[in-house]
Amino acid sequence: MSAPQYAEKAPASSSSSATHPHHGAEEAVTLNVDPNTLTVADLYDKEKFDLETMDNKLVFQLLQCGPEGLTQAEAEARIHKFGPNRLPEKKINPILQFLSFMWNPLSWVMEAAAIVAIGLSNGQGEAPDWQDFVGIVLLLLGNSCIGYYEERGAGKAVEALMAALAPQCTVKRDGKWETMEAANLVPGDIICIGIGDVVPADSRMVVANNIKIDQAALTGESLPVGKDIGDEVFSGSTVKQGEAEAMVIGTGLNTFFGRAASLVAGANEGMGHLQQVLAKIGNFCIFSIAIFLVAEIFVMYPGFKYRYRRGMNNLLVLLIGGIPIAMPTVLSVTLAIGAKQLAEHKAIVTRISAIEELAGVTILCSDKTGTLTLNELTIKIDSIKQYSDISAEDILLFSAYASRVENQDAIDKSVVESLHDVRLAREGIEVLDFVPFNPVDKRTQVTYRRLADNTVHRASKGMSQIIQELCTRDMTPEVEAQLHADVDMFAQRGLRALAVAEESVPSGTVDGEGTGFRLIGLLPIFDPPRHDTKETIERAIDLGVHVKMITGDQLAIAKETGRDLGMGDTMYKASILNKPDELAGIADSVDELVLRADGFAGVYPEHKYEIVERLQNLGHMVAMTGDGVNDAPALAKANVGVAVADASDAARSAADIVLTEAGLSTIIEAFIHSRIIFQRMRNYAIYTCSVTIRVVTTFSILVFAFKFDFPPFLVLILAIINDGTMMTISTDRVKPSRNPNSWNLKEIFSYAIVYGCYLTLSTLVFFVVIDKTNFFQRHGCKAFTNHNDFSLHSVIYLQVSILSQGLIFVTRSQGFFFTERPSTFLMLAFVIAQLVATFITVYANWGFTNISGAGWHWAGAVWIWDIVWFIPLDFVKFGMAGIIERFAVARSPPTPGEPVTHEQVELARQRTRMSMDAAQSVNRISTIPSRGASYYAPNLHDHVSSRRNFGSRVKQLITKSGKNLTMDGNELRRLQSTQAQAASRVLGGNSN
Repeated sequence: MSAPQYAEKAPASSSSSATHPHHGAEEAVTLNVDPNTLTVADLYDKEKFDLETMDNKLVFQLLQCGPEGLTQAEAEARIHKFGPNRLPEKKINPILQFLSFMWNPLSWVMEAAAIVAIGLSNGQGEAPDWQDFVGIVLLLLGNSCIGYYEERGAGKAVEALMAALAPQCTVKRDGKWETMEAANLVPGDIICIGIGDVVPADSRMVVANNIKIDQAALTGESLPVGKDIGDEVFSGSTVKQGEAEAMVIGTGLNTFFGRAASLVAGANEGMGHLQQVLAKIGNFCIFSIAIFLVAEIFVMYPGFKYRYRRGMNNLLVLLIGGIPIAMPTVLSVTLAIGAKQLAEHKAIVTRISAIEELAGVTILCSDKTGTLTLNELTIKIDSIKQYSDISAEDILLFSAYASRVENQDAIDKSVVESLHDVRLAREGIEVLDFVPFNPVDKRTQVTYRRLADNTVHRASKGMSQIIQELCTRDMTPEVEAQLHADVDMFAQRGLRALAVAEESVPSGTVDGEGTGFRLIGLLPIFDPPRHDTKETIERAIDLGVHVKMITGDQLAIAKETGRDLGMGDTMYKASILNKPDELAGIADSVDELVLRADGFAGVYPEHKYEIVERLQNLGHMVAMTGDGVNDAPALAKANVGVAVADASDAARSAADIVLTEAGLSTIIEAFIHSRIIFQRMRNYAIYTCSVTIRVVTTFSILVFAFKFDFPPFLVLILAIINDGTMMTISTDRVKPSRNPNSWNLKEIFSYAIVYGCYLTLSTLVFFVVIDKTNFFQRHGCKAFTNHNDFSLHSVIYLQVSILSQGLIFVTRSQGFFFTERPSTFLMLAFVIAQLVATFITVYANWGFTNISGAGWHWAGAVWIWDIVWFIPLDFVKFGMAGIIERFAVARSPPTPGEPVTHEQVELARQRTRMSMDAAQSVNRISTIPSRGASYYAPNLHDHVSSRRNFGSRVKQLITKSGKNLTMDGNELRRLQSTQAQAASRVLGGNSN
């Protein structure tokens, strides 16, 4: 913003304010301290200097500044001393981030395989298996490089978008006003704030022009607070009225919000739901491998009396081939690319694992103002009431005369912009006097000269009761009764009423006596829904997401908005949540009320928290929108906290997703894309578990039945080619599900076992046909000398490679595989991978790994065999889906809008206690212990500074067990009593 009109008077005003004691008592105007040697710790030690209550002149002296602000050189020196005006960001060491991809249980098994290859696979005259060792190391490094590259790329993209949201401020440097990032502010700067601005740092008023500050986001005060010279304003509060100049006294961690955030800086983030899922999938694979490893050891050594080295090679096959080493990387890359795609749709993901939780959301609790509506007051022109012969168009014109055209408040702006041309508000008149709105008179008034006939008139607009009392002309009992009826009708519809009156001034003077005001009209004012909100809500319903309106506005307004949007008007005041005795005739319990309601009005932060908690206890995944610090507990409690466009920095830091565009449509787009991302992850999870079962069962049974020794190096090539292909699944073309998603691991493991056994059967039958018949030899294929013929190794390798990788086309589709076209990258990767496998089978003569070329006849035979076995896979999928659907226990939570029985509530709570906590965004820690989960966390990094997530860390310190938030003694002294009380309300989620 530009410098205020009164900026030229700043030195005089500031000079006088410097001698104005904040508490009215004269104080000494000198300090016995050398500012040059003063440390930052001493400056913000309240026992030594209380910058919030000291006289302004003393603060000027202490900070070595004046009304003219700082020079650029002084500011640069101070930013080195005090640091930037933002909370510290935790930077991740790139090397540690890279190595983190090799630090999880799956990687440990592969690393153990590398140690076995180089350290244990030797002796009996044979060299260590260095080929497998090098291959395993390269595989680990390749996975880490790909994951690191994609994750860093996504992080930079999101950080760039967040940087574009960096708050700006107007500051006086070198005696001139300039606009710059708020992060560059330092103590001693003079800033200019006006209506709509967010205060960029803790400051003291130097010049105040009828200014009011909304501190609700920090202190919970519901109404704007008037500020005078010498008063403090907090960082993050919003200017609702007037303009002012202020002196910055605290930045970064030395602000009110910064000190509160520092109290919880040491809390841990906890593990996300996705990490828990990864751990369980990893455990399934490791457990499957362990069973067959033990079985092979007992069969090969005590049973078959295998030599040491021969047995070790077979064990390596299971270790290398069974471990889905790429799983953490593939899922991490999928999420990272998904985060970039969501950012393109105006949704910035600050906690990357929130993507899969967003896919499972069943209820969205949305605020009304600015999300469902435009957050712009508008005149409902077709509902204007007339009380005279003056037309509706002229009533608007009179009300526009009685409105400001500059420095407007919301009502003035709505009135003027309702004209078809805003210039009409002053066209053809000369304003002689204007009385703005004030809380006492509750109306505005203008005295103007009409240039057409040089006559003087007055117009006034304001509260209906005030205007009614003002009118002395033509105010009959009938008109008065009609006015009251219209106001009541507006109120029932949730519309605010603005009355308009006019009079003539025959004397033609500003202060002349008028003919008496007469009531001419009543304007209905409302906050209209966004043009796309109704359609968006219908889309949400189609996606299985129930939208509930959670608003602090009046109940009548909420109901009217709900009717306009087609989302229902079964809404209640939030106060009923704490008054069970008022539920009679409405619902049998508070849980039923919360579930059936279309929304709640008159909501405070603690109500938001309770609504979310009750819905979660009923088994629902809940997303919550918010915009202030006092929304942080609810944002943290929700499975997915969403900071709406123009939310405060504090809300952004507490949220999982930050919207950069207003409206509900952005959230719905995020739902759709998160489900696409979820489907990619689910498809891969089924595929990788199936391949694990396929590898360990196939090669174990071949050992048990035929003493077939598959070369470890071939299974390593299989893993490398397979992992490279699966990386492309992160951009695969999939259809989002019509219903919310959730991880049903029993279903995934069931599919994996059936698919794996089917693929194993295809290989076993193939081997038996080769071994027991001459079917293939009759068709031109050469015969094998024994079960471990080097060419047979090549043939089995190709058969396993083609059909195993082809499975992805079945798992990725909901119908027949050919009805859903895969992405070009996935198809191309499959073709290249299988061409490489085919050429290896045909031409490779690698004595070090016991394989030799089998020729094109065998390659063709394998392709035909695998195509024949591939076709029934879709029918296997359909059969499994039917069985799972038939025998699955009803898992869905009670449906919103329908009656809820006591049994349903109790069942939902039991289910919630067993599994819901795994998805809680309060602390993101599952109630089902899984030690391995923590090792998958580094591969799912949050990409922005919200790693220091204020809301979630607070909630980790305030637990259901009643554990209290603790404060360091020195920090507590730095918070004055009123701030400490406000902070406790905010941090405890009880602000009101």
